[in-house]
Amino acid sequence: MPAQPALVRGVRPLGHGPMDTPDPWLFCVYHKDHYPKGNARLEAPRRGDGQDFDPSAPYRMYHGERVPGFPQHPHRGFETITATMEGLVDHSDSLGNGGRYGDGDVQWMTAGSGVVHAEMFPLLNQQGDNPLRFFQLWLNLPRASKMSDPFFVMHWADEVPKLRADDGLSTITVFAGGMGDKVAALTPPPNSYAAREGSHVACWFVEMRPGGKVELPVAPADVNRRIYVVEGQSVLVSTSAGGKAVGGKMMADLDASQEVILSAEGDQDVHVLVLQGKPIGEPVVQHGPFVGNTRQDIMSAFSDYRETQFGGWPWPRDDYVFPADKGRFALVGGKEIHPAAKSR
Repeated sequence: MPAQPALVRGVRPLGHGPMDTPDPWLFCVYHKDHYPKGNARLEAPRRGDGQDFDPSAPYRMYHGERVPGFPQHPHRGFETITATMEGLVDHSDSLGNGGRYGDGDVQWMTAGSGVVHAEMFPLLNQQGDNPLRFFQLWLNLPRASKMSDPFFVMHWADEVPKLRADDGLSTITVFAGGMGDKVAALTPPPNSYAAREGSHVACWFVEMRPGGKVELPVAPADVNRRIYVVEGQSVLVSTSAGGKAVGGKMMADLDASQEVILSAEGDQDVHVLVLQGKPIGEPVVQHGPFVGNTRQDIMSAFSDYRETQFGGWPWPRDDYVFPADKGRFALVGGKEIHPAAKSR
């Protein structure tokens, strides 16, 4: 009888900036910025230099000049998922879609054949601080779907499933995919790899107070599953046969086929991101914002973008932000939608 694979393997530091991800995921960044109060133009008190990614600073301007964020830039060949916990983000794109979202909302965008978008972080509070915390994730598309039409989906916070433990010590937010037989998946874009039966794509955010525990459901053995301990001292990953601690600011791969319990260790809250999915298993060639299977795919992406600008930019500024009093909304296909009144 073959030996059972190790429950926990590949423990290593998160590092700074993008964190290593398993197939079918391509990219993962944990944004945590403590922005100060903004001015009447929703700007930060200092000017960015276009490449402001200092991990030791209380906040970063990223590619923004006066409003932090990422002015217009193109993508092709994958999807972006922006899973927010705190603060607000302004989205605008070459399809004419836009929105202001955050505080638990999830935005899912299929770049597919090509889209240009901006993600800006307006400092809406002019009386106090503007903390911002979210995950930016890239999910790959299989070759058959890489040139699919771009698509935009907004899931408001009150639609995003949360599982709360009876003892009140832990919560699981299901940003993408289901969670065993307990939670049905949020509807992904139609051409998403997550929409394929048997992809087992999931993104869970686990928050545990000291002493908190959560159980992760079993998945097939060929599903990749990785955890990222983004806050707190340590998490114990255990089964009935024993366990292994994964420290703060560390990541590890788990055997998805084994029943596992995550337990917070230490006297601090512990926050863990869990990414999983069945590998697409195709070659990945990436250059900046473009993802393909071959070098020719990348050359074609640059050529197409130079020729078409993926539809052009319909907004008055590359770093466009909406008016301060706009509130949370999404403009999709020319129609404006809003969260339920109780969650605005």
